[in-house]
Amino acid sequence: MAKELRILIAGAGLGGLTAALALLRRGIDVEVYEQAPELKEVGAGLQVSANGTRVLFELGLEGAVAALGWQPAGKEIRLWNTGQRWELFDLGVGSIERYGFPYVMFHRGDLQSILAEAVRRIKPDAIRLGRRAVGCEQTPRGVRLLFANGEAAEGDALIGADGVHSPIRQDLFGPDRPRFTGCMAWRGLIPADRVPECMRRPYGANWVGPGRHVVHYYLRAGQIFNFVGIVERDDWRIESWSVPGSNDEFANDFRGWHEDIQEVIRRIDQPFKWALLSRDPMPRWSVGRVTLLGDACHPMLPFLAQGAVMALEDGYVLARCIERFGPDIEAAFRHYERVRIDRTSRAVTGSADNIRRFHNNNLSTAGEAEAFIAAEWQPDKIKARYDWLFEYDATTVPIDAPVASLPA
Repeated sequence: MAKELRILIAGAGLGGLTAALALLRRGIDVEVYEQAPELKEVGAGLQVSANGTRVLFELGLEGAVAALGWQPAGKEIRLWNTGQRWELFDLGVGSIERYGFPYVMFHRGDLQSILAEAVRRIKPDAIRLGRRAVGCEQTPRGVRLLFANGEAAEGDALIGADGVHSPIRQDLFGPDRPRFTGCMAWRGLIPADRVPECMRRPYGANWVGPGRHVVHYYLRAGQIFNFVGIVERDDWRIESWSVPGSNDEFANDFRGWHEDIQEVIRRIDQPFKWALLSRDPMPRWSVGRVTLLGDACHPMLPFLAQGAVMALEDGYVLARCIERFGPDIEAAFRHYERVRIDRTSRAVTGSADNIRRFHNNNLSTAGEAEAFIAAEWQPDKIKARYDWLFEYDATTVPIDAPVASLPA
C-alpha cells in the first residue's frame, strides 16, 4: 500500500533530493517543488564523511561520486602564524579501512546535480522548478502545499526540506529564534592551476588561531580549491552565503596570519561573506502528515562538517520509514523522529562546541600550540568526537522500535 502514496517535497536541496531518490527507488511516487528557476551552482565546498558516502553508494551513485568528488589523503591541523602541521586523521585509504566508505569533498552544485539526475532518470518530471512554497494545509485525506503564485499541489504527505529559513517549519511551529554567534564566514574558490605551489597538497586543512580559523580543500576531482575563513566579528549579521565582499576586507580579517593564507586570499576572484547564526535543536519535527528534514529542522554551524551529511541521512531514513509503515504516514514520521532527533541534536551541539577548538587566544608561541594540539587533538579525543558520526549506517539503523503518538 505504501507504493500508492504520493509524497510532496518542498525543496530540491541535498536532503530533499536524497529523500526523493530513496523513495522513487522503493516505487513510491514523489513530486519535488523548488523555488529556484533552475538548479545551478550555488554555494561552495562541502565535506561528505563515510556516513554520507555510505548513503550515496547505497543509492547507486558510486560512479558519480568518484567522478565529481575529491578524496583527500588526509586532514591536518596547521598553526595560524607558522604554518606548522599536525596530522588529524587519514581520510584516504584509512577512511575506507576504518569505516567502509571514503571521505569525499564536493562542490555543493555537483552533488545536487548528481542527485537530481538520478531522480530524473527514474521520474523525468519529478522536479518542478520555479515553485516557491509559502506554507501548507492539511485535509482529512492529505496535505496541500501552497505556492507564492496562488497555486497548490496535493499529496498524501509533505516533507519540508526547504532550508534554514523554511516556510514549512514556520507554518508548523512559528518563527524560530536564531542567535548571532559573534562569528562571520568568508568563502572563495580558486581554479587549481592558480593555487600557490606551497598549498598544493592532497590534504584538507584546518588552520587554528586566535579568534579565527581557516579550512581549505579541493573540489571537483581536484580542479577547484575551496577556501573558507571564519572570523569573530559582530558587525555583519546577514545570514546569506551569496553576499559579495572584497579581497581587502577578507585579508584584513586575517592580518598577521601566515603568508600562504594571504596569498590565497589575493587569488580569489570574488569572496563572499555570511553571518553565522545558531539555533537550539528542535524537540519535534512533525505535525500530522507534514515533517521536516535537514536545515529546516536542525541547522548547525559548519564546525563539524556534518550539515550536509545529516540531511543525506535524514532523507534515507525517512524513505525507509515511509516504506515500512506504509499508508500510516503519522506512524512513519513518529519512527523517523525517534531515529533521527537525538543524533542530529548531538551533531548540532558538537558543531557549536568545536569553535573553542578552532579559535584559541593562547596560540602565540610554539609551546602553547603544542600544548593545545596535545590537549584537543590527541587520537583518543579525535576518536571520541568523530567515530560515532562516521560509523553510523542510515541504511540499516533499526526503525521498528515502538514509539508514542505525537500530540496533534
